[in-house]
Amino acid sequence: MTPDPILLVPAAALIICAAIVRGYSGFGFSLLAITGLSLFYPPAKAIPAIFMLELAASLHLLPSIWREIHWRSLGWLMAGALLGTPVGVYALANFASTPMTIALAGFVLLAAALLWKGFALRKMPSAPATFAVGTATGMANGAFGLAGPPVILFYFASPAGHAAGRASLIAYFLFTDAVALGFLAREGLVTREAGLLALVFLPFLLAGVWLGARSFKSADPARFRKIVLIVVAVLALITAARAGLAI
Repeated sequence: MTPDPILLVPAAALIICAAIVRGYSGFGFSLLAITGLSLFYPPAKAIPAIFMLELAASLHLLPSIWREIHWRSLGWLMAGALLGTPVGVYALANFASTPMTIALAGFVLLAAALLWKGFALRKMPSAPATFAVGTATGMANGAFGLAGPPVILFYFASPAGHAAGRASLIAYFLFTDAVALGFLAREGLVTREAGLLALVFLPFLLAGVWLGARSFKSADPARFRKIVLIVVAVLALITAARAGLAI
């Protein structure tokens, strides 16, 4: 079924805005796009399309950030995520998710406030500590679909630098999005309709990512850090609001 042309214009505008955030900061597209597109399309159609677009965004950015990725921390984060994700899925299946989601959003807001005030690590965390963050991220992803904030806060509290943090986030989300898309395909949700929707929005995604990445090249590190923390706080508030509406 062809996407409704009447819905295409506002949906495409949302995709461009979310893609600009993604191209600039390295994250944020999924939650912003899902929140926006859910106004126009059913989740079973929109979410797989958004994950396809996420993969396209990461692959588009990957060549330009490859040399800046902090591979050592990234490897431990991904290993921890593989361990933590099934634990989070178990929690989702057996416990009330709404209060936990609101609590996690509150934690993210508190951590973002501390970073805004200047909190920073003097050196990169050890391998066990990084693995633990990855595990927590996997648990958050499995339980709440919220993989981003823990790993974002990890990199922006570390001395890795804004370019290395952004590059590592892009690579990390390429990994998590590919895993998520695989699970969606296993459930039969990666359909022709979802693929068509992703294809229609692909030019808007690429345009937004290009604009965001271009803005990053001239970004002042201190200003970039503040913008990232604002985006993280907004995403946490959106997550808490969505969970609150579900009560």
